[in-house]
Amino acid sequence: MNRQIEITELVLRDAHQSLMATRMAMEDMVPVCEDLDNAGYWSLECWGGATFDSCIRFLNEDPWERLRTFKKLMPKTPLQMLLRGQNILGYRHYGDDVVENFVEKAAANGMDVFRIFDALNDPRNLRTAINAVKKTGKHAQGCICYTISPVHTIGAFVDLAEQLMDMGCDSICIKDMAALLKPQPAYELVKAIKSQCGNDTLVHVHTHATTGVTLVSLMKAIEAGADIVDTAVSSMSLGPGHNPTESLVEMLEGTGYTTRLDMARVHRVNEHFRKIRNNYKKYLTDFQGAETEIFKSQIPGGMLSNMESQLKQQGAGDKVQEVLAEVPIVRKASGYPPLVTPTSQIVGTQAVFNVLMGPWKAMSGEFADLMLGYYGATLGPKDEKVQQIAAEKVKKPVITCRPADLIPNEFEKLRGEALALEGANGSDEDVLTYAMFPAVAPKFFRTRAEGAKNPSKEASAPAPKAAEPAEKPAAAQPGQLSGPITYAVTFNGHSHKVTVAPGE
Repeated sequence: MNRQIEITELVLRDAHQSLMATRMAMEDMVPVCEDLDNAGYWSLECWGGATFDSCIRFLNEDPWERLRTFKKLMPKTPLQMLLRGQNILGYRHYGDDVVENFVEKAAANGMDVFRIFDALNDPRNLRTAINAVKKTGKHAQGCICYTISPVHTIGAFVDLAEQLMDMGCDSICIKDMAALLKPQPAYELVKAIKSQCGNDTLVHVHTHATTGVTLVSLMKAIEAGADIVDTAVSSMSLGPGHNPTESLVEMLEGTGYTTRLDMARVHRVNEHFRKIRNNYKKYLTDFQGAETEIFKSQIPGGMLSNMESQLKQQGAGDKVQEVLAEVPIVRKASGYPPLVTPTSQIVGTQAVFNVLMGPWKAMSGEFADLMLGYYGATLGPKDEKVQQIAAEKVKKPVITCRPADLIPNEFEKLRGEALALEGANGSDEDVLTYAMFPAVAPKFFRTRAEGAKNPSKEASAPAPKAAEPAEKPAAAQPGQLSGPITYAVTFNGHSHKVTVAPGE
């Protein structure tokens, strides 16, 4: 036996998202692009996820220009992105025309492989994006967001894989964002997908290293027939990040499985990031070892580092363990959603509110929408009492249809709003940037001409902002409230409107 295993390198996207809150500046990635492009990777993940947000929020960098630059510097190896289905790269569902326009422009600017997932594993939320990718002739990779719960079984995951293949996906990715995929389940799941969907089905496995068991899981997945696995060069791996590329290659030696990586080039890439990493110390997560408690909290790597950072900035760093214990409670109440963007932020933020303010006393609009079906269907049932609280908070009914069915085409409306902003360049790309982040894009458009910023060269990290009332309460006697106050709270880099009733 001599089977070639393909490798996707994550150092340009998920590695720094998981280890240093997505702060890696483009100038620190450019020097290794030639080696990466010639190292023999199946693909290079370099865009999507939180990088789009981070580019305009923290780096003053045009994410579309980042993509074009990567394509220019790495023309040989397929570029890969992470796309959140109907959420695209934002934190709400968009009209189908926005999804279609985004995919078309991403493909035109250089994207080759679209890894498409839905936080709830609701296939209805994936169909439009998959169809759009197929229309461009690019590679559509459908995701199974792996998680553990009483309702998430091998059979349920295989059913989803079949639906994704029926939609026209070119490959299936098992996306294990929280390092929950243990070795034996990895073997069984890959084996079951190959058996049910056909041995020629391309199976790609993505996992984090957080729990310390998943390098073995990758080996078992390969033994079961997995074709491609994700890794990150060793200097940008482990902790809440990923398994090391070099370790994976060494592990395969003598097994009959081989890769086509040029290890001399991989080592040069690794040494570059070893030197660069220390420049981002203020953003690096403290979670560096193995965290087996994650099997209980199920918090993914990127969320873990961001949650830790944000709690510290809010002066609540001592509450991390309490929040970790609260996450499974919130998750059960909301129907056991997999914890991946945006549900990881939504559930994590609600866990923080429950710890700091009391159970369900404050509720973000996003969590209420999750409870009421506006993000899609969950595999598990929702807590009816919490669902009722959510309905009362936001004055909206429960829905069971595909959420995007309630959203009319909106691209032209967004175009009018975007092009009226100072600094907008009139392109569809700017319209899409505004659509993803309407609160952040205006400032970015105004300051874009100043050039990109490298946060590793700043004297200190930005000071945290305290929560400020977003809407003033009605007049009342001193010390009394006549109605609820809505606060704008920033957590995990995202703004949430939180309503707190009098006395809460």
